[in-house]
Amino acid sequence: MQLLDRLEKRFGAYAVPNLTMYLIAGQTIFYVMYLIGKAERGFSSLSASLLLAGEWWRLATFAFDPPMMNVFFAFFVWYLFYLMGTALEEHWGAFRYNLFLLTGYLLTVGAAFLVPDSYVSNRFIGGSVFLAFAFLFPDFEIMIFFVLPVRIKWLALLTWLGYGYQLLVGGWSTRLMVLASVGNFLIFFARDLAVELKYGQKRVTRRVATAARRDERLRHRCTVCDKTEETHPQEDFRYCPQCDGQYGYCQEHIFRHEHVKKG
Repeated sequence: MQLLDRLEKRFGAYAVPNLTMYLIAGQTIFYVMYLIGKAERGFSSLSASLLLAGEWWRLATFAFDPPMMNVFFAFFVWYLFYLMGTALEEHWGAFRYNLFLLTGYLLTVGAAFLVPDSYVSNRFIGGSVFLAFAFLFPDFEIMIFFVLPVRIKWLALLTWLGYGYQLLVGGWSTRLMVLASVGNFLIFFARDLAVELKYGQKRVTRRVATAARRDERLRHRCTVCDKTEETHPQEDFRYCPQCDGQYGYCQEHIFRHEHVKKG
């Protein structure tokens, strides 16, 4: 984070506030252009072979490549992008949010040159925004179909599983876009993930140790019904002298049990 602090001090003045709104506005314009036939499909998409052929303007229009779906779902995608993008900007500040998107953009452009004949979408950059939001605000609830409340961490889990599936069965273009998106996420959250893993293991170890100490404290337990001094603090426990070993019983079973005989 010290590097980010230094970069922010040096370049923070150049950050673009409300960048999410500008991206949505640009995507909306291209969406309408496609809808009314003023532009051919793929006009705003990124293709390394077309870049090398001189269509360098695609480096700019690629950021505004819209989600090509019906109006209702496109609006829903933009709504989620606005919700999560503005939340990240408020959490990180404009500079770090700009840098997060720029990192995803550069990784995607770099990956595009490895599959020069393919058209590359920016949807995986949007996916990295979703994963970042879910990591920072895992208990945030969204309404699926405006009816079913679901915590976003479960949707993020499905996204990770979907990315894993695409890495296994997708084409190289898709695989590279997934890796670019995941790479963007890991660059910003590697330290947090390491800390979470470290302290998550400590929490598990601590819980196991606590449970072990708790069992040690429960010295009085009925062999028949498993009552303990914790679950029944008023109960009087006794050990049976006729059983082979230390077998305790509650008041109900001290005289009503089969004696344990070894051998």
